[in-house]
Amino acid sequence: MEAYTTLGFLAAHTRRVRLGTMVTAATFRPPALLVKAVTTLDVLSGGRAWLGIGTGYHQGEADAMGLPLPPLPERFERLEETLRIATRMWANDTSPFEGRHFRLGGPVNSPQPLRRPHPPILIGGMGEQKTLRLVALHADACNLFDIPDGGRTIRHKLRVLAQHCEDAGRPYGEIEKTVSTRLGETESADGFAERCEAFAELGLDHVVVITNGPWTQDAVARLAQAADRVRTV
Repeated sequence: MEAYTTLGFLAAHTRRVRLGTMVTAATFRPPALLVKAVTTLDVLSGGRAWLGIGTGYHQGEADAMGLPLPPLPERFERLEETLRIATRMWANDTSPFEGRHFRLGGPVNSPQPLRRPHPPILIGGMGEQKTLRLVALHADACNLFDIPDGGRTIRHKLRVLAQHCEDAGRPYGEIEKTVSTRLGETESADGFAERCEAFAELGLDHVVVITNGPWTQDAVARLAQAADRVRTV
């Protein structure tokens, strides 16, 4: 289903859950329209929206749906300009924006989001030279991938992020560190809770859980049991 339509539905049927994508491709929507969508979601949900964003990667999806997916260097340029536009619109800066790829004559964002100074920004990806640098400069959270190597890759990526934060004069602790992982079809609640505890030991704050196919009642129940165990540790 289309993400922002679905998030609007969820906003009306929930009260506490945070609402955002994992993640929006920066090339699939004009930046001002994306900022307006996230702002609208934030206002209608009482301040629960996030902007989850990345460069995009799925060439097959782009070709099938007629969506733009330029070469990777250009995608990074578009992502950075989108982040700059979002920050300006959320600061109520309506002055013209002149970028390499986007030109906005007067980006009005009214109403402003309820969450101040703006909805949190999460950038997905693990690239050391560009993605994690953008996290240090613009984001409130990063999203890494669960790679089965005993935590070596995640430790290294977090060290790289810490260095980018130091270079940017940004406190490393301000950034929420998240990881995406799968809940196995036969994985027990205890087993998943142990994996979450291992993630925490690596320095990660938040686990984003995905499954193969739709969520089932059994999978949700196992996830809830695992969460209860983690909270009691």
